[in-house]
Amino acid sequence: MVVGEFAEQRELIVIGGGPGGYHAAIRAAQLGNQVTLVEQDQLGGTCLHKGCIPSKIFTHVASKWHQTQQLSAFGISTGDLSLDMQELMAYKNSTIEQLCKGIEKLCQANRVEIVRGKANFINEHKLGVETEHQFTLFTFQHAIIATGSYPVLPENLKNNPFVWTEETIFTLHEIPKDLIVCGRDYIALEVAFSYRKLGAEVTIIIPEQADFPFDKAINRELKRMLKKEKIQLYRENKIKNITAIDGEVCVRISSNDQEISLTGTHLYMETEHKPNIESLGIDRIGMIYSEAGFIKVDNEMRTNIPSIFAIGNVTGDRLSAVIAMKQGKVAAEFIAGVASEIDTTMMPTVVHSIPPIAVVGLTEEEAIRQGYEVRTSQFGYSGNSYALIGKEKNGVTKIVKDAKTDLLLGFHVIGFGAIELISTGVTALELVARDEDLAFPFYPHPSFNETFLEAAEGLTNRAIHMKPS
Repeated sequence: MVVGEFAEQRELIVIGGGPGGYHAAIRAAQLGNQVTLVEQDQLGGTCLHKGCIPSKIFTHVASKWHQTQQLSAFGISTGDLSLDMQELMAYKNSTIEQLCKGIEKLCQANRVEIVRGKANFINEHKLGVETEHQFTLFTFQHAIIATGSYPVLPENLKNNPFVWTEETIFTLHEIPKDLIVCGRDYIALEVAFSYRKLGAEVTIIIPEQADFPFDKAINRELKRMLKKEKIQLYRENKIKNITAIDGEVCVRISSNDQEISLTGTHLYMETEHKPNIESLGIDRIGMIYSEAGFIKVDNEMRTNIPSIFAIGNVTGDRLSAVIAMKQGKVAAEFIAGVASEIDTTMMPTVVHSIPPIAVVGLTEEEAIRQGYEVRTSQFGYSGNSYALIGKEKNGVTKIVKDAKTDLLLGFHVIGFGAIELISTGVTALELVARDEDLAFPFYPHPSFNETFLEAAEGLTNRAIHMKPS
């Protein structure tokens, strides 16, 4: 290893080239900062290479498969469908490569310097970057830590060949014969629906939880769809043990003093996460982090070290690429002297299931607990003409408001197009809208957008395509 004698000076160093890191780097460059981006692996981070993009490629393919199976109803004959997993993997890899190159070109276009290597803090204004043959010292005015996190399996499952995580489940070169999904978050649902549509037998276990984390109307429709898809659901169960028996994985669960053994060829586990901070040397500079190891930050993404900021999964705030991107912009803007802060109150949750789920704001139950006089309205997709045209009538749109002020509190959608529709709800909540603000505008006809109009008008018993309550 060669150690440089002098430290190179930089204005801003961003450590980590994932969604948060490269957004921070480009925004800082746009605002006139000299930016160096340090990445030890590939630009795009876990989201691009192991998370968001690979999973959405699979859910997109599963959705296309679902739509193709319905074409006969429109008079279109397709013959026997088949899936070539090798071709799918090749498409996944080429898409990831294309997006990765795109990020690099964007950085170059914005004059962001890219340095390959592993960063390690020396003090509050100096760090080293280590490569295989070189160690370079840099001094900086500001640094942004964007090193992300990684999933952690329980010790007894780490070497189990039948157990898969969010980073590995979409690397399979075959469709599982019998897939057990242990979890209830958005990834667990995407895994369950996509592999079921592609031919796997699927069972979902929600350990020691009563339900999915959505409004009761969404949960009711979701469970109906799971039943329709013949996906077995076990709720409020305690996992006793997980073992490998005769080339399969066996999960033993218990509920109300009854025990059941479930066997499958593959097991997907929803996992906890740990931050990627081990090699950063943040202990030597006195950085404060939580008991779980995540770096503590304020709304401007500042750590307790004035020169150092942290963003994304390494801060432990709702592990999400969308939040990381926003946090990256906030940190870059604050460093450049632009007033900026993060507020995730109106952050939507989306699930690329089949059909998709998208929610933002308060559920009916949360609004009641917070003391609102709640009024709700929901409109089923079966009453929407465009849903009937496309044979996508499974779904429901629900709106929650405060009956005293007519203030809109929450939007909840399960059904085709939900992820695109939820932006209307996000904008309405951000603008502190009332139900009349949603009922007044024109909506294209026919379209799924009209489910929002019907639900909004239903809040005042004026919906045209709903029976009077």
